[in-house]
Amino acid sequence: MIATFKFLTKPTMRKNLLLLAGCLLLLPLFTAAQSPQDPILFTVGNASVPLSEFKYVYTKTNQDKADFSEASIRDYLDLYVRFKLKVQNARELHLDTVSATKSELESYRRQLANSYLEDKEVTDKLVRETFERMQQDVEISQIFVACDRNAKPADTLRAFGRALRLLQMVQRGADFAQVAVDSSDDKTAKENRGNIGFITAMMPDGYYLLEKAAYSTKPGTIYGMPIRSNVGYHIIKVHSLRPARAEIEVGHILFRKGENNPAKAKEAQMRADSVYQALKNGANWDELCKLSEDKNTKDKGGYLGFFGINRYQRAFEDAAFGIEKDGGFAAPVETSIGYHIIKRVSRRGLMEYDKLKRPLTDRVRRDSRSEIARQSMIARIKREGNYSEDRKALDAWAAKLDSGFVTFKWKPDPAKPATTLARFGDATTYTIADFEEYCSRASRERMRGAGTPNSEVIEKLFKSWTDEIAMRFEESQLDKKYPEFKNLMREYNEGIIMFEALKINVFDRANTDSVGLEEYFKTVLLDKYKWDERAKVSLYTLKTDDPKVLEQLRKLAAKKPAADVLKKMNKKAEVVSVMDRLLEKGKAKELGNLWAAGAMTDAKVDAGTKTATFYKIESIMPPTNKTLNEARGYAVADYQDFLERRWIEDLRKKYPVKIDETVLKSIVKK
Repeated sequence: MIATFKFLTKPTMRKNLLLLAGCLLLLPLFTAAQSPQDPILFTVGNASVPLSEFKYVYTKTNQDKADFSEASIRDYLDLYVRFKLKVQNARELHLDTVSATKSELESYRRQLANSYLEDKEVTDKLVRETFERMQQDVEISQIFVACDRNAKPADTLRAFGRALRLLQMVQRGADFAQVAVDSSDDKTAKENRGNIGFITAMMPDGYYLLEKAAYSTKPGTIYGMPIRSNVGYHIIKVHSLRPARAEIEVGHILFRKGENNPAKAKEAQMRADSVYQALKNGANWDELCKLSEDKNTKDKGGYLGFFGINRYQRAFEDAAFGIEKDGGFAAPVETSIGYHIIKRVSRRGLMEYDKLKRPLTDRVRRDSRSEIARQSMIARIKREGNYSEDRKALDAWAAKLDSGFVTFKWKPDPAKPATTLARFGDATTYTIADFEEYCSRASRERMRGAGTPNSEVIEKLFKSWTDEIAMRFEESQLDKKYPEFKNLMREYNEGIIMFEALKINVFDRANTDSVGLEEYFKTVLLDKYKWDERAKVSLYTLKTDDPKVLEQLRKLAAKKPAADVLKKMNKKAEVVSVMDRLLEKGKAKELGNLWAAGAMTDAKVDAGTKTATFYKIESIMPPTNKTLNEARGYAVADYQDFLERRWIEDLRKKYPVKIDETVLKSIVKK
């Protein structure tokens, strides 16, 4: 309970504020709205704090310890009052109007708003749909017509027309495989006759419609329309379904065929057969791996790691997934590069939905299929926000445009036309000037329409613009619609400005007021921080492990001070060095149980560096007070606490605190 607000008084608060506020989303939230039945619990100067706000922060901070006992409530109320005093001072200093603070708050608002600006129901359906599809692999063939997503409308129309004609050919009975060989833009079609094998969900971004068609088409039939993807149009025929293969972990031994070299290929096959027979007779896999011609894996047991379908050539994949047990291996299989003997290390199936839901949700949100959820939400926003648009005004504006609209020369009307184009209810309106500003920003989309009728370009831009203003409108309503959003924004705002006030009045002063700190140390802290007994020690390092030299050094060190020892031992060359140290009692692990002047530790000999070291206790110092420099870190923290207490006392005088005892006792559970 106390830790939360104590945290707010430390210099690390600002760094962790965003993380803290984000974590608050995970905590239980009390979201009672303010109303005439929401009485004021206390006031700080002219600022009032309603009971609902206090119950919210008390419940959230204490969680399962929020027992609403009088002692617990009063303890927390004292903390919250002190927090609000600092906030009131920050507002008086206008710290909430500082541009950096406003920018930080707006950035946080946008980040927090993202978790609300999503149709979670539709997203959950997409995630569940993906998971269910992942349970099966689908075998398909395709006839492909290339057409980039950003192609001009005329080129896109031509590509679609061609795809439609090819679809009609196979629907009328033409052989699908032969049409693929003759007409598909897929370069592999001449080899695989259009059969691209098994696919599985979720497919890469931009292929959702292809995935949807594959999983919704009955095996043995052709999907009824060309399917658009990022790269073109696909006509697909579904052959079969099978349980998902998921992933397998393997190693392999490879013998390369060489290019267009029948003799080399025959040799590779024979070597592979020979190694396979040796394995069947019990030979060691790792030893035989050293014969592999895969330089990257031969010394690692041939290890390739985990892979799923469509990672390797179909023959390799089928052979790997055909191995029934961990540790088993398949007969040599041929691929385009050579002959492989594959060993199964392990196989793992799909995880359960509860474990996959979170990573799948993240993938769906990043995928273009999330646009389905976005459009669902925009439709709801428009419906709930009583959205309307003036199509006649849009058409009248569009009629005045010429071909220059889709060039870089076009500029918005400087007169800023105020004709209303769209509105939410009666309060929020958007004008032609607003739409023109958007068209100016969307220059790439606008100029991409060159050669297309203005009406088509404007329709796309208008749709994108109305989507944007719908999301903007919804964000502006979050405080009204979601009490927890409002609470989090208030906490974050007050936390930022409170920290700035704390920094000015406490942290900066404690770090710069050297005179005040020194005076406080002398009058209050002088006897607080003490050294226990300390030993002045000499750390001897002998640059040889010769036992005779070491014995000579220890005898000298036992009788003479370090300076004399060095003078004696280093006459011809420096063989000994000494380092002076102070070690505190109870913390001097180097000395073991020794704690007497003249005592020496056993020597530690390092054969690697050929050195020897030991400690000698020169003298024992009695307990003494630490100086300010020796206790500076602790002293500054104490001085900060002192300054903060004095600051709070001043704030209580400046902003009188009045607590309504009747309201307070109304929430006490006896």
